[in-house]
Amino acid sequence: MFSLVTEAFDRNFTEHGEVGAAFAAYHHGRLVVDLWGGVADPPTGRPWQADTLQLIFSGAKGLSAACVLLLAERGRLDLDAPAARYWPEFAAAGKGAITVAEILSHQARLPGVREPVPDLLDHRAVAARLAAQAPDPDPRSAFVYHALTWGWLVEELVRRVDGRTVGALFADEFAAPLGLEVYLGLPDEHHHRASTMLAGPGLLLDPVPADPDPLRVLTHNPLVVTDSPAVWNSPAFRRAGLAAVGAFATARSMARFYACLAAGGELDGVRVLQPSTVDLGRRLRRRGTSPLWGTPLAFGAGFELNTPLSLLGPPPDAFGHAGAGGSRHGAWPSLGVSFSYAMNEARAASPDPRPLALLAALHAAVA
Repeated sequence: MFSLVTEAFDRNFTEHGEVGAAFAAYHHGRLVVDLWGGVADPPTGRPWQADTLQLIFSGAKGLSAACVLLLAERGRLDLDAPAARYWPEFAAAGKGAITVAEILSHQARLPGVREPVPDLLDHRAVAARLAAQAPDPDPRSAFVYHALTWGWLVEELVRRVDGRTVGALFADEFAAPLGLEVYLGLPDEHHHRASTMLAGPGLLLDPVPADPDPLRVLTHNPLVVTDSPAVWNSPAFRRAGLAAVGAFATARSMARFYACLAAGGELDGVRVLQPSTVDLGRRLRRRGTSPLWGTPLAFGAGFELNTPLSLLGPPPDAFGHAGAGGSRHGAWPSLGVSFSYAMNEARAASPDPRPLALLAALHAAVA
């Protein structure tokens, strides 16, 4: 039944130049696809193993969103309340009415940090800058993807409400109960298992963009510039656990995480969220077209939702989160399916044929 997926995975290597990758899928709570192959570390030729850990960039946002939803379920915060209720300093410069849900759905009008950031890994320093910053006056910023700032905002909210970092909360409340090898903050003893992240042609940009559009300059991502691969593969970045882009995981564990959500928050007798909480996370908060990219976007409370681009697969109820460069992680609840594709060569292609081929094969197998 799932041989189509295996064939698509193999073709990614023979036809699309895949370097190293893994793909896993669950169907009605059972692991039905568990594939890996290629090279994890091209300089040494180290092969991809069953336990290779992969940086999944914005795949981290789905994990962090689950942490916020758990706090909402426990009555610790209200998604529709002003974020300043939990983080008083955030009310500065006219941000007192911005809600938690608006932050989660990329509507906070804080898509970049205006003040210089000496260290992207210094969460406290960046969060303080964002707390003092005024919302961007450009009306387009009300629906611009907050690639990095989303994580600093969410991390600070979680710390203010719970006391734990997002990484610690996820480890305690999701990873440990479900037996996941998913880390927001990779322990040193696992660094040797991480693949070496590569940048494909055209992905990396100039550190300072030459662009007359101030909003494009503000949203310029400092993690996809010419020297970024050295950062991605550094021990400091692996340890940092950036809530927006810093997760390391096996595809098998990411698929298991979403299998739990696809089943309403319970898997193998372990409940981590109530069904109503999962539904709250999947509820549409904003749908539209990116004013910078011209592509369709749809968000719930931190989760990406299905759009005509089908980045998360064909089913209308698809939800989860993609990662920069090609990775895909999510679920199709109506079909009882979850999946994760993780790879170590990030590419600029949009759409990327590698995950699309895998998701099309998976959909053909179950639908």
